[in-house]
Amino acid sequence: GTGSTIITSQLPLSTWHEVIGEPTFADAILDRIVHNAYRLELNGQSLRKTKTNGDGNAEN
Repeated sequence: GTGSTIITSQLPLSTWHEVIGEPTFADAILDRIVHNAYRLELNGQSLRKTKTNGDGNAEN
């Protein structure tokens, strides 16, 4: 069957080769992850910053 996988990272895709360190492994991993993938790049302030109560603690 088919399934879905969600992968999140704070690292831009352009830095994964450097972080993985081994070009062959990086190519293999990225080829499998990125091929036919939907990519969403989120920009802007963290919602965690806007959801604090002023003393650095998150509101519940």
